[in-house]
Amino acid sequence: MNNKHQSFSALVKSRHSPRDFLSDPLSKKQIETVLHDAQHAPSNCNTQPWVVHIVSGEKKQKLSEILIDKYRKDELTLDFSFDVNEFHGVYAERRFEQGKAYYEALGISRYDEERRTKGFLRNLEFFGAPHVAFMFMPTVGDNVRVASDVGMYAQNFLLSLTAHGYAGIPQTILGFFAQTVRDYLSIPDNYKLLFGISFGYENVDAVSNKIRMGRANIAECVTFHE
Repeated sequence: MNNKHQSFSALVKSRHSPRDFLSDPLSKKQIETVLHDAQHAPSNCNTQPWVVHIVSGEKKQKLSEILIDKYRKDELTLDFSFDVNEFHGVYAERRFEQGKAYYEALGISRYDEERRTKGFLRNLEFFGAPHVAFMFMPTVGDNVRVASDVGMYAQNFLLSLTAHGYAGIPQTILGFFAQTVRDYLSIPDNYKLLFGISFGYENVDAVSNKIRMGRANIAECVTFHE
């Protein structure tokens, strides 16, 4: 394995999803460097269908307050359905283990509803990150191909953050408030929200950021045909 392969392997394995950030913002130049890297993601027919909106500063803080209010009122507006209870078998087990590890790291019992709610709301506070990128997409057919393109863009974005010493966490929950985000940012209804990525500098001292979830053996996921 040459040095380039070694460094890429190390980069991929070092990327993780922190749930606590420092408040220090990145400069516009720093963010644009990451965006230039992300822009090189592959896409069907080179359509490059990602439509990204980055929110920072006071506008981000106000949006956080709005999202928390919408959550408390149960006013959710998903563009794409999502129900964790639909995970089954090993997928449900992995989801459970991730949630268990997070709340145990915070010292929160599964029966402590008040603290668990507070811990959950950190999602809508963007885990203290100074920036959040919302991943929108145009509607094309059943949307599956376009969504996969946006996913590849997001992976480039996340890996570039890691490569430059920053960090990010993709958050499906932010897609639960699609219409709210569209209204707040004056985005046309024909752009659908998949998810958001909160990003900035990781708070390396936070206990929640010490968690490292394992990965399945490739034999569980891959079948070779020869």
